[in-house]
Amino acid sequence: MTLGPCPAWRDPDDDAPRLECGVFGVFDVEGAAQLTALGLHALQHRGQEACGIAAFDGTHFHTERHMGQVAEVFSGPGLEERLPGRSAIGHTRYSTAGGSVLRNVQPMFADLEAGGVAMAHNGNLTNFLTLREQLVADGHIFQSTSDSEVILQLIAVSRKAKFVDRFIDALRQIEGGYALVALTNKKLIGARDPLGIRPLVLGDLGGRPVLASETRALDMVGATFVRDVEHGEIVVISRDGVESLRPFPAAKARPCVFEYVYFAMPDSVVNGRSVYEVRKRLGRRLAEESGVEADVVVPVPDSGVPAALGFAQAAGLPFEMGIIRNHYAGRTFIQPNQNARELGVRMKLSPNKAVLAGKRVILVDDSIVRGTNSVRVVRMVREAGAKEVHLRSASPAIRFPDFYGIDMPDREHLIAAQKTIPQMARHFGVDSLGFLSVEGLYWAMGAGPRDAACPQFTDHYFTGDYPTRLLDREIAEGRNEQAERQLSFLIDA
Repeated sequence: MTLGPCPAWRDPDDDAPRLECGVFGVFDVEGAAQLTALGLHALQHRGQEACGIAAFDGTHFHTERHMGQVAEVFSGPGLEERLPGRSAIGHTRYSTAGGSVLRNVQPMFADLEAGGVAMAHNGNLTNFLTLREQLVADGHIFQSTSDSEVILQLIAVSRKAKFVDRFIDALRQIEGGYALVALTNKKLIGARDPLGIRPLVLGDLGGRPVLASETRALDMVGATFVRDVEHGEIVVISRDGVESLRPFPAAKARPCVFEYVYFAMPDSVVNGRSVYEVRKRLGRRLAEESGVEADVVVPVPDSGVPAALGFAQAAGLPFEMGIIRNHYAGRTFIQPNQNARELGVRMKLSPNKAVLAGKRVILVDDSIVRGTNSVRVVRMVREAGAKEVHLRSASPAIRFPDFYGIDMPDREHLIAAQKTIPQMARHFGVDSLGFLSVEGLYWAMGAGPRDAACPQFTDHYFTGDYPTRLLDREIAEGRNEQAERQLSFLIDA
């Protein structure tokens, strides 16, 4: 899929992958917008670029969409007056599909002949461009470059009589990984893609249903966890209760394993697994696979902390916070030169010399993508006086890009796809480098050996085994090959 430009506030050398969005929805509760803002605050880590809320007051829809974080735009008095109603959905966003502009911020709203509908979407459609081109060719006008708008357009053109049937009709045409929440004048609807790549959970708030990307959002608003929305399931919430629909052919679930490696917060439970416990098991297995003589285990904060704790426990080594993260540094803006960027890193991370000086340090990170942050962090630890630095990744080497909602670069920018482990070790300036094995990852998930014929998880970033066809990419590659053949013909002629 063609991705949008790098958001203006993001350092282009930032090594951390980004997930596209988090979604939240409540139905028939007092103060729906305020609860939704609170739920989005709990999901802020899933998208820090923009956020929005759509509410229904029984007669009219009210929407607000803003660039910026939830606390910046939905705090303070007056929210209930601006967004009245007992039902609402919300979205927090980091752009992958579509550009970093307000018109791409969700929830998106459309007036249909049957009434209004607001929709928020987490994930990416792998046939988005193909569907959009077809709709534009048929005369449809788009107000954004987001793949979420394609779904609304498909609902609008469906000839089914009932909205839920139109919704299903639209979902039958899309491909990829997604979790959706939609709000009509009578219903709150949640849907998860047939493989369950992106997560969605159902909660209960005093007898009223709640939908969210992660269980921590339920905890934030005081709701109790009921269950995961199943892969390929559509839940329709109305005054009559919660109805479950399974309109798609049966398929084996393949949830995104990167939720456990990096994206979900440690206090969430995803698909029945504690993220915190999985990350500790990742570290434990990493120590078994690539242990080395050392004095101390140090995490790269914050996401590397649980894995480093598991590593230290398994290795029988002290766990120490040798790097301190400044949570008040704010966003790292693009800096004019490399020296300024280095200072920007030090604004966020600073070495704890009392822990590092003279020590053989095992540095544990959750994953390594481009490798730029790793170079900077290792240099920082060296300058703090570390005697040796051994870098360990609590995930397998990332060698393939993602097309299901993770902003992960093409292969030429993935360091593990371009260099061997010894080459990467020299590049990072470390005494040794180790990655968790794919088998170790599956062990940590409690899933048993990986089934090569039908993997239990979406793990293509490590294996290259994509769970769905990539139609847009296939068409783009075909066009590029055709253009190259035409150019070759002209040159030969």
